[in-house]
Amino acid sequence: MIKKVLIANRGEIALRIIRACAEMNIATVAVYSNVDRDSLHVKLANEAYCIGTAQANQSYLDIKRIIAVAEYAQVDAIHPGYGFLAESIEFARACENSGITFIGPSSDAIQKMGNKIIAKETMSEAGVPVVPGYEGVISSAEEAHATVAEIGYPVLIKAVSGGGGKGMRIVHHERDLEKSIRQASNEALQSFGDASIYIEKYIPTARHIEVQIIADKHGNVVHLGERDCSAQRRYQKVFEEAPSPFVTPKLRQEMGEAAVKAARASDYVGVGTVEFIVSDDDASFYFMEMNTRIQVEHPVSEMVTGIDIVKNQIKIAQGDYLPWSQNDIHIEGWSLECRINAEDPEREFMPVPGQIRRYKPPFGEGIRVDSAMSTGAEISPFYDSMIAKLIVWAPTREAAIDKMQAALADFEIVGIPTTIPLHQALLAHPTVREGEVTTKFLEENLDALLDTQSEAVNE
Repeated sequence: MIKKVLIANRGEIALRIIRACAEMNIATVAVYSNVDRDSLHVKLANEAYCIGTAQANQSYLDIKRIIAVAEYAQVDAIHPGYGFLAESIEFARACENSGITFIGPSSDAIQKMGNKIIAKETMSEAGVPVVPGYEGVISSAEEAHATVAEIGYPVLIKAVSGGGGKGMRIVHHERDLEKSIRQASNEALQSFGDASIYIEKYIPTARHIEVQIIADKHGNVVHLGERDCSAQRRYQKVFEEAPSPFVTPKLRQEMGEAAVKAARASDYVGVGTVEFIVSDDDASFYFMEMNTRIQVEHPVSEMVTGIDIVKNQIKIAQGDYLPWSQNDIHIEGWSLECRINAEDPEREFMPVPGQIRRYKPPFGEGIRVDSAMSTGAEISPFYDSMIAKLIVWAPTREAAIDKMQAALADFEIVGIPTTIPLHQALLAHPTVREGEVTTKFLEENLDALLDTQSEAVNE
């Protein structure tokens, strides 16, 4: 049994894990950088240890220091949250070598699914549809041109390692191919230390649908339905919902079965997300990648299934059996999540660090706020600019949108600009209300949405 957990993270996900552990009577150990000394996760954990300076590579990314604290505090397990070391093969392996339970998949599973080419090959062998494209690393301009000649423009250049839109370029014309490859490769090297890229067919009118899976150590795998993450800007998700307004019961079953196949093919244990690109024209779907960690948007799946995903991560890590079969999982109602960031949409979404002079979140039935902020808290320039995740649940999608609009109006954050007005403009847009959002929606409508946002602010 896990009795004590070190949380190798900060912010709202650290608090989320602390709450889950508290409900399970598990002691928690926080780690923090010197600028996070007064953060809520430090105050609420049972123990807390400073592990370095503000720069992430000197603190939250320092595997040796985190393992040293874990051994000193005599923890049973480490929860990595999301971001930082959550999908690090080296970190998972360091935990394994130290005899500390890593609350996540094995280092082998992370390695298999973290490399996108190996992941595509694994999925293809398992019968999961993959996006047409070259199955290996592009090593020359000639190879790139030959690949594109076979699959046709437009194409997507993607980094083999990492994620979050880094090392990605869409190419529509042959004249831009080699330049885009150099740019993507350089960005991948800077972001992930790996310049390897590959090419696949780009599907311009598509939905980004992901399926939440949970797998135990005894061969049992279930999925918790899908989340629609099509509202994106530069491959960064803006808001998410569950279920998807686009997915039919038949498609949900097909994608769910494909996600379970993906988990089994990679010998996956723990919580994970299988991401698909879905054609808006004929609903054909293709495997994109698998995230081997808890997702930022996991709350919408929790809200529509009633399943605490973080608690189940911990239970699986200590060897428990899944308490349900697929037939026990039911989707009820609708849930939306808006990511409230300290960013200025009028200035290319530039993060805006600073102090929150007043913080008053909304409350009420079916409203959930996951946040580590309070009045007087500082948004640090060193880390992610997220202030809060605002989540709502209602019996229908229309009611959920209305509830989210009301909650956004009640959310008071003073001192720094936020993305709240943008979310209000988004949810008022007919395309969003009708559930017709594709991955190109924000790109094509951002200027109009910002104009609407400005008008609302000035009224």
